[in-house]
Amino acid sequence: MTATSQFFEPEFSASLHNLFETLIPFNKLLGLQIDAIEPTEVRGSLRMRPDLIGHFTHQRLHGGVISATLDAVAGLAIMAAIGARHMDESPQARLQRFGKLGTIDLRVDYLRPAKGELFHLRAEVMRLGSRVASCRMEFSDAQGLLLSTGAAAYMVA
Repeated sequence: MTATSQFFEPEFSASLHNLFETLIPFNKLLGLQIDAIEPTEVRGSLRMRPDLIGHFTHQRLHGGVISATLDAVAGLAIMAAIGARHMDESPQARLQRFGKLGTIDLRVDYLRPAKGELFHLRAEVMRLGSRVASCRMEFSDAQGLLLSTGAAAYMVA
């Protein structure tokens, strides 16, 4: 199901959805799903699978999966913010702007073990500059308990 936005036109939202969930092979491998796309915030979800377990005795999600999902959802939030900044351009022209997006710095704090069947992700753009953007991220369980947080900087130009 494609995440919808009150702000973006359906073509842009559908293209971001396809890019994030299908065209980026690692996101597809992880099973990342977009739940909402807004100009400065995105939300997503991840279902637990046996091949994502990092500690087999305790059935905990691997820390690398948490880190990768936080990085991915933050990158999507930056894409949405760039798209919102250039609403005067066509959806396709805005999508072309993501070619130089790259992670500069990523920090993850693991607060609690990630156990359960479903996890929720949230990323909020703190600042979108002409060359660098910064983001804050959260990784929670299905009940909303905060399991990990992240902060990251991204090259945007």
